[in-house]
Amino acid sequence: MVELEIDGKKVEVPEGSMVMHAAEKAGTYIPHFCYHKKLSIAANCRMCLVDVEKAPKAVPACATPVTQGMIVRTKSDKAIKAQQSVMEFLLINHPLDCPICDQGGECQLQDLAVGYGASGSRYEEEKRVVFHKDVGPLISMEEMSRCIHCTRCVRFGQEIAGAMELGMSHRGEHAEIETFVGQSVDSELSGNMIDVCPVGALTSKPFRYSARTWELSRRKSVSPHDSTGANLIVQVKNNRVMRVVPFENEAVNECWLADRDRFSYEALNSDQRLTQPMLKQGGQWQSVDWATALEYVANGLNQAKSQHGAASIGALVSPHSTLEELYLAGTLVRGLGSENIDHRLRHTDFTAAEGARWLGTSIASLSDLQSVLIVGSNVRKDHPLFAQRIRQAARRGCAVGAITSEALLKNADAWAMPLRASDVVDAGQWGKSLANLAAAVAAEKGVSAPVAGEATDAAKALVQALLSGERKAILLGNAAAHHPDATGLLALCQWIGGQTGASVGFLTEAANTVGAQVVKAQPGANGMHAGQMLQGGLGAMLLLNCEPGLDSGPSQLQGCDMVVTLSPFKANMDVSDVLLPIAPFTETSGTFINAEGRVQSFHAVVKPQGDARPGWKVLRVLADMLGVVQPPYESSQEVLAQALGGAGVGQVPPSRLSNGTSAAPRVQTQSVDLPMVGIYQLDGIVRRAPSLQQTADAREGAVA
Repeated sequence: MVELEIDGKKVEVPEGSMVMHAAEKAGTYIPHFCYHKKLSIAANCRMCLVDVEKAPKAVPACATPVTQGMIVRTKSDKAIKAQQSVMEFLLINHPLDCPICDQGGECQLQDLAVGYGASGSRYEEEKRVVFHKDVGPLISMEEMSRCIHCTRCVRFGQEIAGAMELGMSHRGEHAEIETFVGQSVDSELSGNMIDVCPVGALTSKPFRYSARTWELSRRKSVSPHDSTGANLIVQVKNNRVMRVVPFENEAVNECWLADRDRFSYEALNSDQRLTQPMLKQGGQWQSVDWATALEYVANGLNQAKSQHGAASIGALVSPHSTLEELYLAGTLVRGLGSENIDHRLRHTDFTAAEGARWLGTSIASLSDLQSVLIVGSNVRKDHPLFAQRIRQAARRGCAVGAITSEALLKNADAWAMPLRASDVVDAGQWGKSLANLAAAVAAEKGVSAPVAGEATDAAKALVQALLSGERKAILLGNAAAHHPDATGLLALCQWIGGQTGASVGFLTEAANTVGAQVVKAQPGANGMHAGQMLQGGLGAMLLLNCEPGLDSGPSQLQGCDMVVTLSPFKANMDVSDVLLPIAPFTETSGTFINAEGRVQSFHAVVKPQGDARPGWKVLRVLADMLGVVQPPYESSQEVLAQALGGAGVGQVPPSRLSNGTSAAPRVQTQSVDLPMVGIYQLDGIVRRAPSLQQTADAREGAVA
């Protein structure tokens, strides 16, 4: 540790730290633009100049290493004059358009100009003009004359997103931030460039000119998309969601968001929202009141039970639903005497798990891995924030290996991280690849392999990568979970993990995949799984937040006597008899359990649109009408306490999480046609977000 003095205050920091780090620890603010705690040091804005004793001139705090006994003054005349001089230079070419700038009210340059800027300018020449660029549907670069060349956006692309999509061309006053030869910015994390930009050069295109920051209410929430459970700040005006930005949580999403977390809010205000209950009468849809709709559903369920038996009632539930909705859907179906409920809509292997399958480690630990093997995943698109953490680990030397298919890994740069080794084969050969890997591990360890395999060169390279560190993990992706022999793949991975000391876990597909397993939103004894229910023929089917054919493989639900859809959107209108409008995550309280088993509850941030109601309330009332015995729930917190066996749970107990399997390792080679789901086709909300559907990822198809 090195001790130094900042503005008369003693502080100790690790050797190699910069003055800026010491100032942060001491609670001293030093003005800056180019410095960002998650990015490399550029030292090109010079706003953080400070006075260091015995230094002949002011030095940049972000790029000056600390030394023992160093004395730093951030408020001396020398430091203040240096900072004021830098501010004068920054403002020379900056346009005077604060009144119409989207960044107004949350602009670092605007804030610091108050303290360090002069009341008038000595600059009398013409200001420079930088022409706008069109870089896609998410980021606006209409006012690049505001750019101060801090290069935060460039460094973010290189270091966090893994792709240098923006760069600086030309020199001096002709320097510009732009893409290469007019290309668009296509990263799945691109919206974070808006956050890191300290001025109004990069702004949100969907939000552009919609509201002023001081008009917006800010409310915490949790993303309903992938299994990261990213923490959000939802910004609201006049009971309408206007913008979504990250809420910093180092243990989950750090200070980043994936673009689908950030921009999917557009769907919440779309004309595809279902705002009234609807019945299909004579082939025509009619709006009705809630009492009529619920009575129709209750009568239909009772009729199906009396005519065909309780086993003719089924429910397909989306793992993007809240924990409370999933729990009450299970209570309703089982209260009617059926075990036909399932959340595994895209699965083809329905073997019962020993516990809730989960990540097998903490999300934060992904950043510190020294070796990782990813099986059956397009990790960059399926889990952008997990991929970002693994990318940071790779930058520090983590050996990344992959067993995947050509569809999931189109080229060596597809994951925007270096791969130490890979085995790219058809999905039907993944079991054989793992058997070969097990054979290579057995040869390395001097033990017997669990199945017959060949220690190929690819397998040996993967073993060397997996054995290269102490902190290691084997992660099975969405495609591995959807695989017809998912249990066999897991059994092989468990053997390999046991021999190499690696944790074994699933990246898990949706916001509540773990939660759905915890509350048993899957068939019990003699119950039908999703694959069987999708074949149709049941007396009554409930669809909670899901759209068969989009959230699953092909379906034949037209053969059901009655299909009831509970959704925020006008969905399944071709197969449904009843549409019940339930509130999306911004309009209801609820809970998601992310991949690491973290229980995260949230409140509604706006009122439900039209006659929409929270899904948990609809399911509770429907159960009461059908005579299902349950507590008189008054809040979602009461449902949560019942579902998890106690209130205030922050983490699922380890006893309820398990990636174990009693199946013996096996190899099945077969022709496999996996459901390939694009990053912006994951759920009903992202599918209805116009800006996301205009991106390159959406245009290129399922796996691009």
